[in-house]
Amino acid sequence: MTKTIKGNLVLEKDIIFNESISVEGNIVGKANLTVKGNIDAWDIEAWDIKAWNINAGDIKAEDIKAGDINAKDIKAGDINAVDIKAENINTGNINAGNIDAVDINARAINAKDINAWDVNAWDINVRDIDVGDIDARDINAVVVNARNINAVDINAGGIKAWDIKAWDINAGDINAKNILYYGVCFAYQNIECDSIKGQRENSKHFCLDGKITIRKKEAKR
Repeated sequence: MTKTIKGNLVLEKDIIFNESISVEGNIVGKANLTVKGNIDAWDIEAWDIKAWNINAGDIKAEDIKAGDINAKDIKAGDINAVDIKAENINTGNINAGNIDAVDINARAINAKDINAWDVNAWDINVRDIDVGDIDARDINAVVVNARNINAVDINAGGIKAWDIKAWDINAGDINAKNILYYGVCFAYQNIECDSIKGQRENSKHFCLDGKITIRKKEAKR
């Protein structure tokens, strides 16, 4: 069952819908929106958004939890969430000052561009990341797991993580515990890690201007 709302839905206080909603306008306000179903609207601007599926023009929010997020653009000054959880995230552009979350979990992230000053998360677990450009000053995470990272450019001042698993990695500096890649891994400056390994024959890892430092394992006493 879907509830149709004519015009804008103004969030003057926290609202919970026990059904799907279709808003023939925008969702705006400085409150929380929880929908036990799907959201279909033009633009959404709220503090917290929780729903099964979100279909919208622009999404502006702090916390986003959904089954699927389908949007023209996702825009936020900062996205600060305990969790960003979605089955699939499909959008034109993701533009944010900072993206801060404990966990970012999604089956796939499909976007034209991801632009953020800092991306800070405890875990980033995504099966496929397909984007035009990933532009971030720093990407800081304990674990970054991805089957495929497909991008025209991955530009990061620094990537800091415990484990990085991806096909190809391109960054300014890489500081990690273990790096497992498929074909190519390179940094403009330095790579520092405990181990680095390619999965295909003739795979290559290198630095253009700096050097690769493999940290020595401490001897067990």
